[in-house]
Amino acid sequence: MHQVLAINPGSTSTKFAVYNEKECVFTQTIRHPLEQLLRYKNIIDQFAFRKGVIIDALVEAKIEVDAIKIIIGRGGLTYPLESGVYQVNNLMLEHLRQGIMGHHASNLGGMLADYIALQIPNAKAYIADPVVTDELDEVARFAGHPRFKRQSIFHALNQKATARLHAQKVAGKYESMRLIVAHLGGGISVGAHKNGRVIDVNNALDGEGPFSPERSGSLPVGQLIDLCFSGGFSKEQVRRMVVGEGGFVAYLGTNDALEVEKRVGNGDEKARIIQEALFYQVAKLIGEMAVVLEGRVDGILLTGGLAYNKQLETYISNKAGFIAPVFVYPGEDELEALASNALRVAKGEIEAKTYNPVV
Repeated sequence: MHQVLAINPGSTSTKFAVYNEKECVFTQTIRHPLEQLLRYKNIIDQFAFRKGVIIDALVEAKIEVDAIKIIIGRGGLTYPLESGVYQVNNLMLEHLRQGIMGHHASNLGGMLADYIALQIPNAKAYIADPVVTDELDEVARFAGHPRFKRQSIFHALNQKATARLHAQKVAGKYESMRLIVAHLGGGISVGAHKNGRVIDVNNALDGEGPFSPERSGSLPVGQLIDLCFSGGFSKEQVRRMVVGEGGFVAYLGTNDALEVEKRVGNGDEKARIIQEALFYQVAKLIGEMAVVLEGRVDGILLTGGLAYNKQLETYISNKAGFIAPVFVYPGEDELEALASNALRVAKGEIEAKTYNPVV
């Protein structure tokens, strides 16, 4: 029997689970308040903290760690890759630490998997469907100036898993469907899925699309230029405005979408309009992706933590329901998707790929 430890470090949480084949025998989600994360200068500095969280929980649950031979983490910001499962190697670890394509909590996925695998005899570490999965149509890469290029950085693992789950539920085939998938969590990505490929998607990390609980999304470029050259902010301060201290954090002082929802329910008018603005921007981007798919859309799928909010479902249905039916898959299937990918490798159904990107 194959045992798998799946690890998903998110921007505001660390999620992990142990599977015996396809059966989940242990799972835990540990939320990290903003004040806890702000103790660390950058994402990589959180490595020891997050490693300790996982190991302590496994020990407390009396999990027989030495029996786990497959550790798979969420794929981070390496160089762009085709979708699939990759064995962690030294080059990947170097690129994750450097933040070669940017800094995000997902960079810790491969690092954590590698560290734990090294403590277990004959264990191997993998990542799957990293956030830099790149299937964009060529026309979608143009940003408006040759010095710039649109990049595919999004919640590929959960978007793909949700799309496949939906296809199974409606007796369809993912590879023959046209879907718009909106991942709504600490970051937000909205992708146009056409015949099994994500042909366009916003860069959910650093400056495209809706604002989110902690990211600013698209900002007015002229105002941003003025701020950068005002002399009042360092590069790092501006970066944190965009990623980590934007969105709900900047407007409302919290990255907790559930807290914002409660404030709205208690009559907080500022919280209400800010939450509505987030919903509004998500709906607009769904409309853009409908154009990418020529208006022929089989379904709009809402997933991620914010999808538990019934007000969001109602708002998107009212704004975008004319495009296609709206389906809600709240939460994330990323741990299950990671474990499933790992098992396919363990059983010889697919081969793990080698990280050796052509730059």
